[in-house]
Amino acid sequence: MSDNGNVITSSWISVSEESDFPLQNIPFGIYHMEGSGLRACSRIGNTIIDLCELSKAGLLDPTCQELFSQSTLNAFFAKGRIFVGEIRQQIIALFEASNATLRDDEALRKQCLYDLEAVTLAMPVKVENYTDFYSSIEHATNVGTMFRGADNALMPNWKHIPVGYHGRASSIVVSGVPIHRPCGQTKADDAPAPEFGPSRLLDFELEMAFITCKENGLGNPVPIAEAEDYIIGMVLFNDWSARDIQKWEYVPLGPFLAKNFASSISPWVVTLDALEPFRLPGPVQDPPVLPYLQSSGNKNFDIRLEVDIIPESGHGKTVSRSNFKYMYWNMCQQLAHHTVNGCNIKVGDMYGSGTISGPEPDMFGSMLELTWRGTKPIEMPDGNTRKFIDDGDTVVMRGFCRNDHYRIGFGEVRTKVLPAKC
Repeated sequence: MSDNGNVITSSWISVSEESDFPLQNIPFGIYHMEGSGLRACSRIGNTIIDLCELSKAGLLDPTCQELFSQSTLNAFFAKGRIFVGEIRQQIIALFEASNATLRDDEALRKQCLYDLEAVTLAMPVKVENYTDFYSSIEHATNVGTMFRGADNALMPNWKHIPVGYHGRASSIVVSGVPIHRPCGQTKADDAPAPEFGPSRLLDFELEMAFITCKENGLGNPVPIAEAEDYIIGMVLFNDWSARDIQKWEYVPLGPFLAKNFASSISPWVVTLDALEPFRLPGPVQDPPVLPYLQSSGNKNFDIRLEVDIIPESGHGKTVSRSNFKYMYWNMCQQLAHHTVNGCNIKVGDMYGSGTISGPEPDMFGSMLELTWRGTKPIEMPDGNTRKFIDDGDTVVMRGFCRNDHYRIGFGEVRTKVLPAKC
C-alpha cells in the first residue's frame, strides 16, 4: 500500500497480519552478524534486509553503498528527508509482490536477506545530543497532584512552553542491553542526613523519541513551519528514573544521577513518511501559545503503546496501555522552542517526549503514577506485587499504529534490570 493508504500492495516476503513491519513500514536500523561489521538494514516481517548489499548489487541508488556500510545511520539521515524517502520508496518497489528482480534471484537473496534470529541489532544512530521534554499534560498533572496538590498541579509555565532539560547522550542503549540499578544519595523525610546506596524506587518512563536529520547552525532558530524537515523519524524510548535519588538532588537544577545512568531505545527508526496515515490533531491548547509555537495541520500521531513487566519467574503482565496522541506539545513545537534561542542541533540528536500518560489510570506511563507513589501496588501473576521495578525484572515497551489495511510498528524496547554495583 502506498503511504496515503489508497493503493494496497503486498510483498513477496511473507508477513503476518500482526507484524509491525509490513511493506508499508520499511524502517531503518543497524545490524551485525558473528564475524562481520556493523552496517545498515531494513526489515519486512522477520526478514532483515542488508541495504549495503542491495546498493552493491545496483538495486538502490549507487551513492548509498558507502552510506550503508557505516556503523550508524547518521550520514544517511544527513542526506535529508527527501533523499531518505526516495530510498525508502525504491526499497518498497523492490519488494512488492509483482517485482521479480530480487524475488527470483536466489543467489542474490542469500547475499541480501537474513532471518531476524540470525542477526544482532545495534544502536541505529550515534546520539550527538539528547533532550528530554515533559509534554504529557496527564503525566504532569498526576505528578504535580502527588507532590503539590490538585489545585497547584501544573507549574505556571507549563502551558506556555514545552518544558525540557538536557540529558546524557552517552548512556542511551539499544533494546536488549541490560542496565544496573543506579546508586546515589537518598534522604528519607524523617532522616537527619542523606545516605548512599542503591535506588529503592527504580521506575520506567514510557516515551517516544524523535531523531533529527538536519542542522540549523548556531544562532539560527528552526521555524515551526519547517520543523518536520529536520525530523527523520521516531523510536520507542524508556527513560529510566530513580525516583528517590531524584527527590533529593533535583533542587535547584533538576535531574542528574536519577536520569543519567541509562535510557533504552528500540532499534528501528520508523520514518515520519511511514507514520503519515496515522496523523491526528492534538489537544486544544488553552491558553493560546505564542506565535513561534503555533503549528498548523495534524501534528500528533495515533501510536498505541504498551508496557509489560516480566519478573525472572517469567510470568509477566501488561501494566500500561497508553497512546502518543495524548501529547499536549507536539514534536514541531518542541523543536521550535528548543532552537528559538539559536541553539544548534545536529544530525542524530535525540529528543524524548517525556512520559506519555493517558486520561485513565491504566494508561499512566510510569510506576510512580500506576501505583500512585507506591500506595497502590500492582499485583503480578506470580503472586508478588510491584510498587516500583525489582532487580531481575524485564521491562518491555511496544508501540504500533493500525488502520483498516495494515499495522505500522516499532517492535519493542526490552531491558532487564541487574543488581546495583555499589
